[in-house]
Amino acid sequence: MFDRNFGAFLFDMDGTVLTSIAAAERVWTRWAERHGLDVARFLPTIHGVQAVDTIRRQAPNLPGIDIAAETAWVTQAEIEDVDGIAPIPGAAAFLAALPPERWTIVTSAARELAAARLKAAGLPPPARMVCAEDIARGKPEPDAYLHAAERLGVRPEDCLIFEDAPAGIAAGEAAGGTVLVITQTHHQPLATPHPAVRDYLGLGATIAADGSLRLTCHTAGERAGKGPGR
Repeated sequence: MFDRNFGAFLFDMDGTVLTSIAAAERVWTRWAERHGLDVARFLPTIHGVQAVDTIRRQAPNLPGIDIAAETAWVTQAEIEDVDGIAPIPGAAAFLAALPPERWTIVTSAARELAAARLKAAGLPPPARMVCAEDIARGKPEPDAYLHAAERLGVRPEDCLIFEDAPAGIAAGEAAGGTVLVITQTHHQPLATPHPAVRDYLGLGATIAADGSLRLTCHTAGERAGKGPGR
Protein backbone atom coordinates (compact mmCIF):
# COMPACT_ATOMS: atom_id res chain seq x y z
CA MET A 1 0.00 0.00 0.00
CA PHE A 2 3.02 2.30 0.20
CA ASP A 3 3.66 1.78 -3.52
CA ARG A 4 0.39 3.05 -4.98
CA ASN A 5 -1.87 6.08 -4.92
CA PHE A 6 -5.41 6.12 -3.55
CA GLY A 7 -8.37 8.24 -4.51
CA ALA A 8 -9.42 8.65 -0.89
CA PHE A 9 -8.79 7.51 2.68
CA LEU A 10 -11.83 6.16 4.56
CA PHE A 11 -11.69 5.82 8.34
CA ASP A 12 -13.81 3.90 10.78
CA MET A 13 -14.21 5.96 13.97
CA ASP A 14 -14.30 3.99 17.24
CA GLY A 15 -11.02 2.18 17.76
CA THR A 16 -9.58 3.60 14.55
CA VAL A 17 -9.25 7.39 14.96
CA LEU A 18 -10.36 7.55 18.60
CA THR A 19 -10.75 5.23 21.55
CA SER A 20 -14.17 5.04 23.17
CA ILE A 21 -14.04 1.48 24.47
CA ALA A 22 -14.32 2.38 28.16
CA ALA A 23 -17.31 4.66 27.59
CA ALA A 24 -19.07 2.23 25.26
CA GLU A 25 -18.54 -0.72 27.57
CA ARG A 26 -19.85 1.24 30.57
CA VAL A 27 -23.10 1.92 28.74
CA TRP A 28 -23.49 -1.57 27.30
CA THR A 29 -22.71 -3.12 30.67
CA ARG A 30 -25.62 -1.18 32.18
CA TRP A 31 -27.85 -2.29 29.31
CA ALA A 32 -26.82 -5.94 29.62
CA GLU A 33 -27.35 -5.93 33.37
CA ARG A 34 -30.82 -4.45 32.95
CA HIS A 35 -31.70 -7.42 30.75
CA GLY A 36 -29.97 -10.13 32.76
CA LEU A 37 -27.33 -10.94 30.15
CA ASP A 38 -23.91 -12.40 30.85
CA VAL A 39 -21.87 -9.20 30.59
CA ALA A 40 -18.51 -10.89 30.02
CA ARG A 41 -19.85 -12.90 27.09
CA PHE A 42 -21.93 -10.04 25.70
CA LEU A 43 -19.43 -7.15 25.59
CA PRO A 44 -17.16 -8.60 22.86
CA THR A 45 -20.16 -8.56 20.49
CA ILE A 46 -20.75 -4.79 20.57
CA HIS A 47 -17.72 -3.50 18.67
CA GLY A 48 -17.77 -2.32 15.07
CA VAL A 49 -21.50 -2.77 14.44
CA GLN A 50 -24.60 -0.63 14.78
CA ALA A 51 -26.35 -0.60 18.15
CA VAL A 52 -29.59 -1.74 16.53
CA ASP A 53 -27.86 -4.83 15.12
CA THR A 54 -26.30 -5.66 18.49
CA ILE A 55 -29.71 -5.48 20.17
CA ARG A 56 -31.43 -7.34 17.35
CA ARG A 57 -29.02 -10.25 17.81
CA GLN A 58 -30.14 -10.47 21.45
CA ALA A 59 -33.86 -10.36 20.63
CA PRO A 60 -34.31 -14.18 20.69
CA ASN A 61 -33.08 -14.15 24.29
CA LEU A 62 -35.29 -11.19 25.26
CA PRO A 63 -38.91 -11.92 24.26
CA GLY A 64 -41.02 -8.82 23.71
CA ILE A 65 -38.08 -6.42 23.60
CA ASP A 66 -38.73 -3.09 21.81
CA ILE A 67 -35.65 -2.90 19.58
CA ALA A 68 -36.19 0.72 18.54
CA ALA A 69 -36.71 1.92 22.11
CA GLU A 70 -33.69 0.00 23.41
CA THR A 71 -31.52 1.34 20.59
CA ALA A 72 -32.61 4.88 21.43
CA TRP A 73 -31.76 4.30 25.12
CA VAL A 74 -28.27 3.02 24.32
CA THR A 75 -27.57 5.82 21.84
CA GLN A 76 -28.62 8.55 24.27
CA ALA A 77 -26.61 6.99 27.08
CA GLU A 78 -23.54 6.86 24.85
CA ILE A 79 -24.01 10.49 23.81
CA GLU A 80 -24.05 11.49 27.47
CA ASP A 81 -21.03 9.38 28.49
CA VAL A 82 -17.87 10.60 26.77
CA ASP A 83 -15.52 10.34 29.73
CA GLY A 84 -12.15 8.95 28.72
CA ILE A 85 -12.61 9.31 24.97
CA ALA A 86 -9.33 10.28 23.32
CA PRO A 87 -7.74 10.31 19.86
CA ILE A 88 -5.58 7.42 18.70
CA PRO A 89 -1.95 8.64 18.92
CA GLY A 90 -1.03 10.66 15.84
CA ALA A 91 -4.56 10.63 14.41
CA ALA A 92 -5.24 14.36 14.82
CA ALA A 93 -2.12 15.44 12.93
CA PHE A 94 -2.53 12.74 10.29
CA LEU A 95 -6.12 13.74 9.51
CA ALA A 96 -5.37 17.47 9.61
CA ALA A 97 -2.76 17.03 6.87
CA LEU A 98 -5.20 15.37 4.45
CA PRO A 99 -7.15 17.35 1.82
CA PRO A 100 -10.70 17.59 3.26
CA GLU A 101 -12.28 16.38 0.04
CA ARG A 102 -10.14 13.22 0.02
CA TRP A 103 -11.12 11.60 3.32
CA THR A 104 -14.06 10.95 5.57
CA ILE A 105 -15.24 8.87 8.50
CA VAL A 106 -17.45 5.82 8.00
CA THR A 107 -18.97 4.81 11.33
CA SER A 108 -21.61 2.47 12.70
CA ALA A 109 -22.52 5.17 15.23
CA ALA A 110 -25.52 7.47 14.87
CA ARG A 111 -24.61 10.97 13.65
CA GLU A 112 -25.26 12.70 16.98
CA LEU A 113 -23.17 10.11 18.81
CA ALA A 114 -20.35 10.38 16.25
CA ALA A 115 -20.32 14.17 16.66
CA ALA A 116 -20.20 13.86 20.45
CA ARG A 117 -17.29 11.40 20.41
CA LEU A 118 -15.29 13.34 17.83
CA LYS A 119 -15.73 16.51 19.89
CA ALA A 120 -14.64 14.72 23.05
CA ALA A 121 -11.53 13.46 21.23
CA GLY A 122 -10.75 16.91 19.83
CA LEU A 123 -11.24 15.79 16.23
CA PRO A 124 -13.30 17.89 13.81
CA PRO A 125 -16.10 16.04 11.99
CA PRO A 126 -15.22 15.66 8.30
CA ALA A 127 -17.43 16.60 5.40
CA ARG A 128 -19.51 13.82 3.86
CA MET A 129 -19.28 11.64 6.98
CA VAL A 130 -21.25 8.39 6.69
CA CYS A 131 -23.18 7.36 9.81
CA ALA A 132 -25.75 4.75 10.78
CA GLU A 133 -28.66 6.81 9.47
CA ASP A 134 -27.17 6.98 5.97
CA ILE A 135 -27.37 3.29 5.11
CA ALA A 136 -29.84 0.42 5.21
CA ARG A 137 -27.33 -2.29 6.12
CA GLY A 138 -24.53 -1.81 8.61
CA LYS A 139 -21.11 -3.42 8.78
CA PRO A 140 -20.06 -6.16 7.95
CA GLU A 141 -22.07 -5.36 4.82
CA PRO A 142 -20.16 -3.08 2.42
CA ASP A 143 -22.88 -0.42 2.10
CA ALA A 144 -21.26 2.23 4.29
CA TYR A 145 -17.93 2.15 2.48
CA LEU A 146 -19.57 2.03 -0.93
CA HIS A 147 -21.66 5.07 0.03
CA ALA A 148 -18.62 6.94 1.32
CA ALA A 149 -16.69 6.32 -1.90
CA GLU A 150 -19.66 7.58 -3.89
CA ARG A 151 -19.89 10.71 -1.75
CA LEU A 152 -16.22 11.45 -2.36
CA GLY A 153 -16.52 10.73 -6.06
CA VAL A 154 -14.01 7.87 -6.15
CA ARG A 155 -14.17 4.16 -6.90
CA PRO A 156 -14.30 1.88 -3.83
CA GLU A 157 -11.32 -0.08 -5.13
CA ASP A 158 -9.31 3.15 -5.12
CA CYS A 159 -9.87 3.69 -1.38
CA LEU A 160 -7.56 2.91 1.53
CA ILE A 161 -9.80 1.83 4.40
CA PHE A 162 -8.59 2.20 8.00
CA GLU A 163 -10.32 -0.25 10.34
CA ASP A 164 -9.91 -1.99 13.67
CA ALA A 165 -12.77 -4.49 14.13
CA PRO A 166 -13.66 -7.71 12.31
CA ALA A 167 -17.05 -6.41 11.13
CA GLY A 168 -15.48 -3.29 9.66
CA ILE A 169 -12.62 -5.20 8.08
CA ALA A 170 -15.17 -7.50 6.42
CA ALA A 171 -17.10 -4.46 5.18
CA GLY A 172 -13.95 -2.95 3.68
CA GLU A 173 -13.09 -6.22 1.99
CA ALA A 174 -16.60 -6.58 0.57
CA ALA A 175 -16.47 -3.02 -0.75
CA GLY A 176 -13.29 -3.85 -2.67
CA GLY A 177 -11.01 -1.39 -0.89
CA THR A 178 -7.51 -1.89 0.50
CA VAL A 179 -7.63 -2.39 4.27
CA LEU A 180 -5.13 -1.19 6.87
CA VAL A 181 -5.78 -2.36 10.44
CA ILE A 182 -5.21 -0.05 13.41
CA THR A 183 -4.36 -2.12 16.51
CA GLN A 184 -4.04 0.54 19.25
CA THR A 185 -7.13 -0.65 21.15
CA HIS A 186 -6.57 -4.39 20.67
CA HIS A 187 -5.93 -6.31 23.89
CA GLN A 188 -5.04 -9.45 21.94
CA PRO A 189 -3.61 -9.95 18.42
CA LEU A 190 -6.23 -9.91 15.67
CA ALA A 191 -5.82 -12.63 13.06
CA THR A 192 -5.95 -10.78 9.74
CA PRO A 193 -4.25 -11.05 6.34
CA HIS A 194 -4.14 -7.25 6.11
CA PRO A 195 -1.24 -4.96 6.99
CA ALA A 196 -1.49 -3.57 10.51
CA VAL A 197 -0.02 -0.63 12.45
CA ARG A 198 -0.50 0.33 16.06
CA ASP A 199 -1.30 4.02 15.48
CA TYR A 200 -0.58 6.97 13.17
CA LEU A 201 2.75 8.01 14.65
CA GLY A 202 5.26 7.92 11.82
CA LEU A 203 2.58 7.76 9.13
CA GLY A 204 1.99 10.53 6.63
CA ALA A 205 0.60 11.11 3.16
CA THR A 206 1.84 12.78 0.01
CA ILE A 207 -0.54 14.44 -2.40
CA ALA A 208 -0.04 13.88 -6.14
CA ALA A 209 -0.76 16.45 -8.83
CA ASP A 210 -4.13 14.82 -9.52
CA GLY A 211 -5.09 15.02 -5.83
CA SER A 212 -4.63 11.32 -5.11
CA LEU A 213 -2.96 10.23 -1.88
CA ARG A 214 0.01 7.98 -1.14
CA LEU A 215 0.59 6.64 2.36
CA THR A 216 4.10 7.20 3.70
CA CYS A 217 6.00 5.91 6.72
CA HIS A 218 8.59 8.10 8.41
CA THR A 219 9.74 5.63 11.07
CA ALA A 220 13.23 4.46 10.17
CA GLY A 221 12.22 2.39 7.20
CA GLU A 222 9.43 0.56 9.04
CA ARG A 223 6.38 -0.44 7.10
CA ALA A 224 3.08 -1.89 8.15
CA GLY A 225 3.44 -5.58 8.90
CA LYS A 226 1.01 -8.35 8.21
CA GLY A 227 -1.31 -9.13 11.05
CA PRO A 228 -1.04 -12.37 13.01
CA GLY A 229 -2.18 -15.40 11.10
CA ARG A 230 -0.49 -14.54 7.81
